[in-house]
Amino acid sequence: MTRRRAEGGGQALVEFSLAIVVFLVLIMAIFDFGRAIMQYNGVAQAAREIARVTAVHEGTDFRTTAGRSPETNAVIATQKRLVPNLQDPTIKCVDIDGTVIATHCVEGKWINVSIVAPYTPITPLLGLVGTWDLFSSSTSVQLQ
Repeated sequence: MTRRRAEGGGQALVEFSLAIVVFLVLIMAIFDFGRAIMQYNGVAQAAREIARVTAVHEGTDFRTTAGRSPETNAVIATQKRLVPNLQDPTIKCVDIDGTVIATHCVEGKWINVSIVAPYTPITPLLGLVGTWDLFSSSTSVQLQ
């Protein structure tokens, strides 16, 4: 009785190990980019929501934390819980052409909110690039 030896058994294992590494890195990169897009959308939504609430509830001076209305501070706190690493927003009163108004914001002017959230990828290869700053400036909301 003769035994037949399987040809190429070790070759298939080597090819599989090389292919699975590339496949897993690709899957992790897709996962990371998905997380980055989700966080970017969260930052954009936070800027829009903060601008909307600030336009309705101005407070005494919305440029400082103490001068903001309780509603604006509550929305900022909520957005910080929803979006990872969300930093404090910069809220400005601007004219229609984008000129910053240093005095009190009056009816007909616009509220502009700029906000940043650093994003660190968890994939080892993308992690080598470092932290990405996801920046959003809201579409300005007019005071009425």
